[in-house]
Amino acid sequence: MLLYIVRHGIAIDRQDPKSPSDPERYLTPEGMKKTREVAKGIASFIDPPKLLLSSPYVRAFQTAEIFAEACGAGKSKIERSDSLLPGGEPAAFFRELARRKSVESAMCFGHAPQLDELLAFALGAKRDLTELKKAGAACVELTRVYPPAGRLVWLVTPKAIRNLAKRK
Repeated sequence: MLLYIVRHGIAIDRQDPKSPSDPERYLTPEGMKKTREVAKGIASFIDPPKLLLSSPYVRAFQTAEIFAEACGAGKSKIERSDSLLPGGEPAAFFRELARRKSVESAMCFGHAPQLDELLAFALGAKRDLTELKKAGAACVELTRVYPPAGRLVWLVTPKAIRNLAKRK
């Protein structure tokens, strides 16, 4: 199984007086624009994922919608998963993923540092190996979903993927 791990885009700062509660924080116009650019770039070199799982928080779900549209996967296919909430246990996410036996590719959307923990867990590392940027993404090829056993296929910063897209 290919697992794509995507951190949400730039959201309204929690210190902003207009900021809603943390679960309701949303992508800024700049965050939407940059996330759309990254999503289009990634969609240009992957097949549409068969499963899309998102944290229920607004900013992660908005990021999932942008990626679903760019990948041609359909927004209605996005499922909310509490295992992708901030502080979620990586093991719980992989148990949930393992229940979907026939899925050959999945894309998940969530938050830092939880996604870095999830990535480390998938690779069998004892500590975080990455620090995903906002709208940053990674791809892991899982040879076993639970307990996970995988290898890192790629990791890309939003800036790198946007720069590549500009060169085309």
